[in-house]
Amino acid sequence: MTESLAARALPWWRVPALVITCGAVILLLSIGTRATFGLFLDDISGSMGWGREVFAFAIAVQNIFWGLAQPFTGAIADRYGAARTIIVSGLLYAAGMYLMQASTTPLEITVTGGFLLGLAIAGSSFSVVLAAVARAFPPERRSLAFGICTAIASLGQFTLLPLGQGFITAYGWQTAVLLLGALTLLIVPLALPLAGRSEGGGADSAASWRIALGEAMRHRGYWLLTGGYFVCGFHVTFIGTHLPTYLRDSGLSAGTAAWALAIVGLFNVIGSFGAGMLGGRYHKPYILSAIYFGRAVVIAVYVLTPLSVASTFIFAAVMGLLWLSTVPVTTAVVGQIFGVRYLGMLAGIVFFSHQVGSFLGAWLGGLLFDETGSYQIVWWLSVVLGLAAGLINLPIDDRALRRAPAAA
Repeated sequence: MTESLAARALPWWRVPALVITCGAVILLLSIGTRATFGLFLDDISGSMGWGREVFAFAIAVQNIFWGLAQPFTGAIADRYGAARTIIVSGLLYAAGMYLMQASTTPLEITVTGGFLLGLAIAGSSFSVVLAAVARAFPPERRSLAFGICTAIASLGQFTLLPLGQGFITAYGWQTAVLLLGALTLLIVPLALPLAGRSEGGGADSAASWRIALGEAMRHRGYWLLTGGYFVCGFHVTFIGTHLPTYLRDSGLSAGTAAWALAIVGLFNVIGSFGAGMLGGRYHKPYILSAIYFGRAVVIAVYVLTPLSVASTFIFAAVMGLLWLSTVPVTTAVVGQIFGVRYLGMLAGIVFFSHQVGSFLGAWLGGLLFDETGSYQIVWWLSVVLGLAAGLINLPIDDRALRRAPAAA
């Protein structure tokens, strides 16, 4: 029996086209809502009388728990089904948003906006959703399928950021959080077509999760891929969390900040789809290296250029091309090397490194600003990390792992 859903007789609600559509919209809601949190940094910090580090630390905790939970939610989805995992996560997402707007102390905002939302995003984001999508497509089409999902997910950033800023302007930040939380409840019905779990047996699976994990831990390319993904998390979370306040500090409007991140999301549609398409044709680690080198150059040019609305929108557009374009390629490399049987778990472990980087990007941005009154140190650290990530992805061997017949 083949592992691809596409090769089976399926009810209409589980055909590949609907699987990829629902998966993409789930990512749109989950990642798009999460992208709006930077809009609330100034309002929440000001209304509560906190420094920026408090809310930045809550977002950092959110990212680290997202990463810590990701291998486990991936393994749960592999074993018990993606739909169940995503449904629970969608409910937890809405509850976390409600509780976050009601938080009044640093501990409460850390628990609700950090811990609870981190768990919710872990079960409704890339590793779980893309693993479910992978089972609907043959290996040669997975990279493109991942690119399509990530591209559509990027529209969440483009649509929900202006919507979130509009909610804040019209109703205040607390009501805005509630309205965005209500939208996340749509994740629950959208999860149904992703029902199903990975199956054992066949040449595309390891004998057990322990064997799969051991294979990954002994694979040099897996560790290099994991190290590069750390930098991706640092970049996107630092920029997503602190760019709005960086621009406001420089005299630009809140609307400019929201539209800058929205432009990132819009151009990420092109970047993610393009990266997924290229990943099906060319050596994937070289594509990843080009993305990271490109980020380093773009950030350096932006910091060295006099700040203006025009320079910010140009930066946002070019950075958007490189934003989540790492996701389809990185996930495809893991699937290409190890197969899809434990893709949720193995991609989740790689993603944990991404979230360690996210933790540091969010927290260091707030900490160093409070200490120095400037984001310059973190901007230049981002450049150095981009160059390092570009270098370590170059030697990755992404050929399918050869297994002994008993293991295969």
